[in-house]
Amino acid sequence: MNDYLDFEQPVVQLEAKITELRKVTGDNRVDISQEIKQLEQKRNKLVQNIYAQLSPWQITQLARHPQRPYTLDYIKALFTDFEELHGDRHYADDAAIVVGLARFNGQPLAVIGHQKGRDVQEKVKRNFGMCKPEGYRKARRIFELASRFRLPICTFIDTPGAYPGIDAEERNQSEAIASNLKSLINLPVPIICTVIGEGGSGGALAIGVGDYLIMLQYSIYSVISPEGCASILWKDAKQADLAAKALKLTADELRTLNLIDEVVEEENGGVHRSFEQTHTKLAKVLHAQLDRLTQLSTEQLLQARYKKWSDIGYFKSV
Repeated sequence: MNDYLDFEQPVVQLEAKITELRKVTGDNRVDISQEIKQLEQKRNKLVQNIYAQLSPWQITQLARHPQRPYTLDYIKALFTDFEELHGDRHYADDAAIVVGLARFNGQPLAVIGHQKGRDVQEKVKRNFGMCKPEGYRKARRIFELASRFRLPICTFIDTPGAYPGIDAEERNQSEAIASNLKSLINLPVPIICTVIGEGGSGGALAIGVGDYLIMLQYSIYSVISPEGCASILWKDAKQADLAAKALKLTADELRTLNLIDEVVEEENGGVHRSFEQTHTKLAKVLHAQLDRLTQLSTEQLLQARYKKWSDIGYFKSV
């Protein structure tokens, strides 16, 4: 069953009618395949029209869709021989982030990504994809492992942000994130980062500093959530739609600002409806960029990465 968002309600009636007609096709005496085909075409056109004019807030809702594929879904679809690793060797294992070794088209690499939960039990276990310091230290352990064995790194970003609880602060959340940023900028191996859902603040950036940054079409990347921004600016989280527009957090807006490198299109109303088509497109991008980056020398790789991140933003003298 699909979980429909508010702006998708016009599609609900059509899909309900299509479902009813498909049940009728079980009766061989009735041929209504043409009617079903016409309704499907009408449904597809309606979805296309709705998605052609989504607001930043509606895209934010899509990025958080409960049926949207998570990191483990991409790992299963894109990689082979995945072996998950656990623990930060200091405190604990954080289930909010998944790390391990795998192969992509036969090439060994390291994979790291945030992981949200599907049901209530898993959401609690994975802390809704919000890492504590041990999660970021686990990621850094894999960064260092990849560096030692000269393995490329693929990261998948999908988090509302780093966990802001007291226990995380007690274990030095800010230091864990800062150490990851320092580690990533100096790693002598290719790093490709993909935003697959939410990219929230330092929690996303802690595994998001790389050589090539990809975003799925209906993902978001921002320094703060729209609700958090609205609470600060307007003292009202209900103004999140205004905040989303002001934050310029969509993939197309960030590509225009040269903050990301490529947008992977999502078909048929989002990746939760077209996962196979979307991950196939993503695989082609990953293949092309891994080929390109692995041909660079370590010096060229580090120089290009430093320039990429130091060129972000600009200063204006007054």
